[in-house]
Amino acid sequence: MTRPYADVIGHPINHSKSPVLHRFWLAKLGLMGGYHAVDVAPDGLVPYLASRRDDASWRGCNITLPHKIAIMDLVEDPGNVRGSIGAMNTVFRDETGELIGTNTDAAGFFAPIADVPLEGGHAIVIGTGGAAHAVLFALARAGVGRVTLLARNPLKGAAILARFGIKGEVKALSATLSPAALLVNATQLGMAGQPPLEIDLSPLAPNSIVYDIVYAPLETPLLAQAAARGFECVDGLEMLIGQAAVAFELFYGVAPPQGDDDALRRALLA
Repeated sequence: MTRPYADVIGHPINHSKSPVLHRFWLAKLGLMGGYHAVDVAPDGLVPYLASRRDDASWRGCNITLPHKIAIMDLVEDPGNVRGSIGAMNTVFRDETGELIGTNTDAAGFFAPIADVPLEGGHAIVIGTGGAAHAVLFALARAGVGRVTLLARNPLKGAAILARFGIKGEVKALSATLSPAALLVNATQLGMAGQPPLEIDLSPLAPNSIVYDIVYAPLETPLLAQAAARGFECVDGLEMLIGQAAVAFELFYGVAPPQGDDDALRRALLA
């Protein structure tokens, strides 16, 4: 029997920790499965999917930048991800063989802050890409009162807020912050090999939460500044593990094992 496998695709992809995650869970469960990182440039997305579509051993893929929006034109969307979140980060093969697109980022993002009272409050979100779509979708579902979106393109930012029915405003990336219960970096800024995220956190309230979805490095300059100011910090591994757990079950038909968080974090940081 051919060993089932899944991929994570993006460009670049060398930074991805997804193979470590999925292989860790496969080993813990004693499952014969594989998981690979595949560098797919923008013009290679269609050929990649064509090469996998007829491979019955391929269970699907996780999707990172820059493909989270482009992939929506290439797979089925029974859950109307296009109309809700507006970005896909996972493709899986259903029981009929169809390739289905979904988004596990929103659930993965929200899990670490599910107990935070965000309803009616103010949040600051940085970015307008696929990850920001998932973040804003989750915040809208949580009943956030207002969002300040920091974006390079103000028109795009305004359209995204309108898409999710969120009250707020769009400001430049260099804008001075205002007090907020939550600040989320939903960009690659601060990731190894990317430009830094230059921002002054001093205007935030003392009990604010700073959440950076970047996980390479784990302690980004943003989180280092937040920790120095005494803010509660949420690092990118939280969202990575949360979204991966949902995808793992879609790929392999079984939930990942519980109770191995410390060992998993050590493996991810090795």
